[in-house]
Amino acid sequence: MSTILDAAQLCRTFGKGEHAFTAVDNVSFSISSGEIHALLGPNGAGKTTVVQMCATLLTPTSGTVRIDGVDALAHPQRARASLGLALGGDTGFYPRASARDNLLFFADLAGVSARKRRNQVASALERVDLADVAAKKVQEFSRGMKQRLHIARALLGEPKLLLLDEPTNGLDPDISLTIRQLIRSLADDGTAILLTSHLLGEIEELAHRVTVIGAGRVAVSGTVADITAHAGISATTVGRVGANAGAVLQELARSLGDAGTVLLTPRGSEWEITVYWNERSVSEEPHPFSTEHAEALLTRILAEREVQMLTPLYTRPATLEEAYLAMAEGLKR
Repeated sequence: MSTILDAAQLCRTFGKGEHAFTAVDNVSFSISSGEIHALLGPNGAGKTTVVQMCATLLTPTSGTVRIDGVDALAHPQRARASLGLALGGDTGFYPRASARDNLLFFADLAGVSARKRRNQVASALERVDLADVAAKKVQEFSRGMKQRLHIARALLGEPKLLLLDEPTNGLDPDISLTIRQLIRSLADDGTAILLTSHLLGEIEELAHRVTVIGAGRVAVSGTVADITAHAGISATTVGRVGANAGAVLQELARSLGDAGTVLLTPRGSEWEITVYWNERSVSEEPHPFSTEHAEALLTRILAEREVQMLTPLYTRPATLEEAYLAMAEGLKR
């Protein structure tokens, strides 16, 4: 797979002198064809600034952006020919014009030749499942339809790179599922995609790699497994225990020590126990983390405290959300 987006040592400072504010500090990542790469971080972390620099909408204070081999700072117009940007929302189109006429207008602005324009618009509308409503005025579209129209607009010019900012924000679950399926199919066809989202489950489902940004800097970048390992959470064990578990919570936490963090959630007259395991602490060197060892440790601790097990323990890999929450405090400015 070829590298489509290469962002290297991006920095962006606003203001000067004592009022200078560094929004992005030395951020680097790359995206290959067919890859979905997600940016994750709290509000104000610098994600939007990074997207704007990658979209050639904002010039970095320092660093480089290459899109399909083209230096986007030296040749922004050439670079833009290979990228599509979908910011979403209810604006960005002429509401009294049809979906088709809107896209024909934007295809003209994007430099699509008159000969190819109608075919590309028809193809884009078909791709986002709006062909049947192409003649309908945009003001009559639902929010989900507008979101798909934004993606159709981004597809004009057949870009190799798509930048999608919160593509399912505020959408109903069924519409969100449709958008996610569309994003996945675009990647399957070889499009490189840079995605931002506050929905951690969505990122975990879609992204091949994730870059977590905190206070303008890269905290960690890699697969979901890389992120959870960085956060110190290797796996999560869940089970139902007796009512007396609440009385010995502090003893349970003390017994686990650095091996894991315990959480008790009331479920009627019972408790749901959740343990977030620290792989480095629960492993028995030189052996790696094992589900059997972790569950045996928790079972022994519960038995010593005379806490009744009501259901078998279940251990699964840690989720991106659990890892992110473990890192959240350290990501703030």
